[in-house]
Amino acid sequence: MIRSLQRFFDAFVEPASSGGQADGEHAVQVATAALIVEMMRIDDAVSSAELEVAARVLRERFSLDQAETEALLDVAGEQMRDAVGYHDFTSRLNKALTPAQRAKVVEYMWQVAFADGKLDANENHLMRRIGDLLYVSHGDYVAAKTRARAAVAGGSSS
Repeated sequence: MIRSLQRFFDAFVEPASSGGQADGEHAVQVATAALIVEMMRIDDAVSSAELEVAARVLRERFSLDQAETEALLDVAGEQMRDAVGYHDFTSRLNKALTPAQRAKVVEYMWQVAFADGKLDANENHLMRRIGDLLYVSHGDYVAAKTRARAAVAGGSSS
């Protein structure tokens, strides 16, 4: 178990230089998780509901177990703390994902924003900025927000 967790952690901290498909998937996982972590932190209070939703969407999206999800959130949090902006994360996602997949990332972030029952102005601003950086159309942005609100209100998964 510890070896498995260490290999998973090492894949994020020191990705291999081969540039293979697994490396690309790890980059997408970290970039997605980093934006989700930023959404949790943007209002200066990470609630247990936000953390729960963040872990659920990452676990379901990337088929991770609990330990892998926690490791991903830790790595993403460290990368976000060291980042000077969102460009590195959004550019990774723009290169690797289709427009529909990028809209899904926006939906995941909206789910985290709605998780605590209140939408902070900073959360709203972050969503607009990330939506623009991911080139999500206005229609897809609004649809993602609507789906996220319904998923959180109904307790359903994405």
